[in-house]
Order: sequence, then structure tokens, then C-alpha cells
Amino acid sequence: MIQKTREQFIHLFEKEPLMVVSPGRINLIGEHTDYNDGFVLPAAIDKKIVYAVALNNTPVCNVHAVFTNETVSFSLSEVKPTPGWINYLLGVINQLQERGLPVAGFDCVIAGDIPVGAGMSSSAAVEGGLVAALDHLFSYGLNRMEMALIGQKAEHTFPGVKCGIMDQFANLHGKKDQVMLLDCRSLEFEYFPFSFPDYKVVLCNSMVHHSLASSEYNVRRQQCEEGVKAIQANHPAVKSLRDASMDMLNEVRSQLPAKVYDRCNYVIAEIKRVQDATVLLKEGNLQEFGALMYATHEGLSKLYEVSCPELDFLVSLARDREEVAGARVMGGGFGGCTINLVKADKVQDYVAYIQSRYQDQYGKTPEVYVTTIEDGVRVQPVAVSH
Repeated sequence: MIQKTREQFIHLFEKEPLMVVSPGRINLIGEHTDYNDGFVLPAAIDKKIVYAVALNNTPVCNVHAVFTNETVSFSLSEVKPTPGWINYLLGVINQLQERGLPVAGFDCVIAGDIPVGAGMSSSAAVEGGLVAALDHLFSYGLNRMEMALIGQKAEHTFPGVKCGIMDQFANLHGKKDQVMLLDCRSLEFEYFPFSFPDYKVVLCNSMVHHSLASSEYNVRRQQCEEGVKAIQANHPAVKSLRDASMDMLNEVRSQLPAKVYDRCNYVIAEIKRVQDATVLLKEGNLQEFGALMYATHEGLSKLYEVSCPELDFLVSLARDREEVAGARVMGGGFGGCTINLVKADKVQDYVAYIQSRYQDQYGKTPEVYVTTIEDGVRVQPVAVSH
């Protein structure tokens, strides 16, 4: 795909591009904790967005998207929210301009194999890849965390999704065969080896597209904030659910709508699960780690209510199989994928089982992706032709 994207760029724009590979991400555990100042445990994967980019010495940007086969041109003096995929690029350019960083016209081809709506953060990959490309072309000297924060702000302002920092962080900081424990408050992080050669990370796509996800995502955020406000009356030092205990939440239970209580209950438990999970990784205890994944799914389904019948069905299928250490819905929810830890020598059997059972139940075949944990955004300097 990298070579094809480069060739298409040369065909369209007749010059050599800078190539950037920007990965999607998985999150092993720690869902909806990032915007509550909690912990997450993501990793970059081998599904990716690929950019071919070069400067064009004009005030206009020309972007060709391979996945829609359309070209969009816009002037850098008129960067404003625009419907569709281009909005993510415009959001990034807007954030660079807001910071007073120079952006001049460029030509660009963008391709990718991250399934949209599957919970692998295609949007963060689009943002991170462009920030890294422009940082290289214009020598901004941004560090990876600054790039992640620019991508996050771009998503807040142009598409209007008030996402936490996890997706952009994982996209830019990934390391091969490592997961990252990120403290979403301090932005400190550490790497943990995910070295289980006998297991594969398998993503099963429910083929349900989460049109609800962005609006409901913002609702969940508000509900968490409502819980924090109630707790603060008794505990002024509590700034977010990260600081709250189950005891503190139970003190104000009678003052909270049942749904708000459930949302906060889930988040407080999930923040603890992530911390427990890193201990289990150090011990190499994948079975107990998998048990935490099932507990997360239960919370996401019953308390946070971001699952759907199709995802619950996929997880119930996983529970019946001894080759699966753990499974849960991954990402914002309302569709997308389940993440499954499956014995490597049983992956083909498992995929066949999942696909036939899901087909019987829902009349459609789920796409399945067997992923590997890879490095974060990679910039490949312009090839010099001899």
C-alpha cells in the first residue's frame, strides 16, 4: 500500500513525496477512562493510514483520498469545518495555524486499510499522520506528545467529538510488541511488553456502524461530570472520577439519577482494572488479564450502556471457547469490534466458528482482523532518484 500510494502521488503530482505511515490502535483495557483522567492501556497496530505529501509553493492544498477516489482542494486562508473526511485534515491545519506555525500549500494522497467505524481510531491516524508530515516538511520541532495534543484539539474543534487523548497518544507513541500504560491526567506513560507468542489479538467487526457514537459519547462525558459535581460537595479535592472511590460515589447515590450512578460506577471500577491489568502483564498472567477484559465488557454493556446486541453476542461466543483468554467491546461502542485474545494455533478455527454463528444469528458475516502490535507514526524521508 505504501508503494502504491507513492506511485499514485507521482502520477498525480509529478514529484517525489514524503511518505508517512500512521497506525490505528487497539486498547486492551481502559475504555472511557481517558476523559475521566484515568489510565488506559493502548497499542498501535498494523492497520494504517498512509500519506504521500509534498509542498507545492502555492497557498492551496490538494488532497486526493484513495478510499473515496476524490480530490479536494482548499485555500489555506479559508480553513473552516467542512463535512466528510477532509474535516480531520482541516482541523489539524487549523490547530497549527492557531499556534502560529507556518503552513504553506501542499499536495497529498491519503490511503488506508483501517476499517472506518470499527473502533480502531482511523480519525486519530489521519490526524497524527498529517501532523507528523507537516512537522517534518516545515521543521516545527514538535515532540510526539505535542503532536498528539494537536490531533486531539483538532477532533474537538472541527468534527466536534470531545475525545480523550488516548487515540492520538497511541498512534504517535506506539512501540512494536509493547502496550502503553498512559496516565491521562499527567500524560506520563510507561511501556509493558505484550509478549505472548502463543496468542494473537483478533478483532471481530460486528458490521454495526456507530452513528450514535459521537453524540452519545458526549452525553456519557456529561454524565460523568454530573457525578463528579455531586461528589465534590462532600470531597472538594475530587477533580474527576480518577480521584473518586466507590465509597464516595455511594455517599451521593440517592442524589444521582440511576444512569449517572451507573456511569460513574463503571468508570471508577475500570480505572482500577487497568492498574490491576499491568501487574498481570508483568506476571505474564494472561488468563487473569482476560478475566478483567470480560469484566470490562460487562460494565460497558450493563452500566455504561455503550454495547449493542451484536457485540454482546460476539463476546458471549468468545466466553464459550477455551482458546480465548478474554474478549470485550473495544472503542467508543454502539458497534465496531470486539477485541479477543486467541491462541495462535486456534485462530482459524475460532474465526470460522464466529463467522458461521454470527451469520446464522444476524444474516451477515463479520470481518475479522488478526493484528500485530507495531510502532507508532513513521516518517520516511523523500526518496532521492538517481
